[in-house]
Amino acid sequence: MFFARVCDVGLGTLRHTLIIRGRRSYAFIIAFFESLIWIYAVSRVMTNVQDPLTSLAFALGFATGTYVGMSIEGFLKIGEQVIRIFSRSGEFVAEKLRENGYRVTTFDGNGRDGVVKMLLVQVKRKNVMKVTAMARKIDPNCFIIIDDIRSVSIGDSAASPGGELTPAPAAVTAESK
Repeated sequence: MFFARVCDVGLGTLRHTLIIRGRRSYAFIIAFFESLIWIYAVSRVMTNVQDPLTSLAFALGFATGTYVGMSIEGFLKIGEQVIRIFSRSGEFVAEKLRENGYRVTTFDGNGRDGVVKMLLVQVKRKNVMKVTAMARKIDPNCFIIIDDIRSVSIGDSAASPGGELTPAPAAVTAESK
């Protein structure tokens, strides 16, 4: 009972992440196995409803499954994120990131302590810590915000070998106008 709940809730947590990231096919497959395991677990609880240990195993499996699902998702690091870096040394940070193959877009801005550069860097989630470490090495006082990305659309001219972007169909095309 406990292990069935760990599996079905862990899969459910992972499925939610995949839905948010727009990975329909994977979410569909996981949902199938998740529901199979759930049916088994619920039927076991209903046949042993008088046994408090069965109910306890069901509830503890749910809680543990949530933790396991979050841990698996954290390990897999599915998807992409955009890193916003606000720095007084923005040009140096941007140069270093570009030298390491990252696409960086910079904007001029005014922060609490004066003039800053805002850098936008899109990376796979597995590379976020590497990019933030590079930025902090150059400017230990930089301000960093990390946002999740659901989908990306780029033109062919923006693509470069080994780039981080995943091409996606444009939301609006000349034919759909």
